[in-house]
Amino acid sequence: MAELDSSGGGGKKKGGKVRSKKQNARVDMTPMVDLMFLLITFFMLTTTLAKPQAMDLAMPDKDEKNDDKFEVADTRTMTILLGARDRLEWYIGSVDKPISAPQLDNYGKKGIRKAILDKIKEVRAKTGKGLIVLIKASDKSNYKNLVDILDEMKITNVGVNGGTYAIVDITEPEIGLLKRDGIF
Repeated sequence: MAELDSSGGGGKKKGGKVRSKKQNARVDMTPMVDLMFLLITFFMLTTTLAKPQAMDLAMPDKDEKNDDKFEVADTRTMTILLGARDRLEWYIGSVDKPISAPQLDNYGKKGIRKAILDKIKEVRAKTGKGLIVLIKASDKSNYKNLVDILDEMKITNVGVNGGTYAIVDITEPEIGLLKRDGIF
């Protein structure tokens, strides 16, 4: 509520003139502060906060011992090795007998994404089946690299039409390949 302070001076002076009292107008800000807190509370409770984005990732059960290994044609298998300094290397086939020579690449649209899309088309044309991508992270890669390559799998739809991808352990020959090319 507005409150007027009427304690200002005034009254009669020696000359007999009557002066009007000066009133100091003062506005009480307490209700305004209360209103501000009510508005802040209202908007905090009604605003939708950013929802966290999560990617579904299928992982094997830890309790089950699944030693069943299945053979996959080398012509359908693309292996991506995550190295240091935001670089990666990929090849088709096995590490000891690659069908396509290992190639250094970057993440993103003009890098690994283009290679994956090309290989999906190539494998589908040759075999009529989907591409299988093996992701192998080295000790020198970071968490962001793994998230980036999983994003690329989602963007390129590797898991559609018979294709799949998996995160597997890196082997010694593959670490040697990364060391040879300077990204370990």
